[in-house]
Amino acid sequence: MLMALGQFVFGLDTLAFDTLRRATAWRHPSNSRVGAMPARQSLGPGDDTITLSGVLAPEFKGTALSLLQLRDMAGRGQAYALVSLAGDIFGAFVIENINETGTIFAAEGRPRRIEFDLQLARVDDARADGAGGVDPGGGTGDDDWWEWWL
Repeated sequence: MLMALGQFVFGLDTLAFDTLRRATAWRHPSNSRVGAMPARQSLGPGDDTITLSGVLAPEFKGTALSLLQLRDMAGRGQAYALVSLAGDIFGAFVIENINETGTIFAAEGRPRRIEFDLQLARVDDARADGAGGVDPGGGTGDDDWWEWWL
């Protein structure tokens, strides 16, 4: 396991990334002044984004279904807790976009090599999905999905 986004675990058997890029900004707008340097005021944190990049080779490691699971999580519009194997808690993140490039196609049309980029953006921790991205109903559409914990 490298990292977990909600209940999705990044690892060799699912989706292993080889690059993690993080960009954090702080807001300091300026106010022009006559005969002096512009005044700046700290307004607090700005955007905090993480980009995970890697190569998926379904014949050797990982599965292309992992990208479908992440697309499904992104489609829900929920925020998920991001935690590393080292125990670092990054906070609540939403999936902003997923890019993939398939190459070296097999006879049936499936790519043997998939390069991917996953961009995450930090949101208020209170927005995190308590279920971690798991569909309690198992995707069955049952009306009694709330009984999953019984």
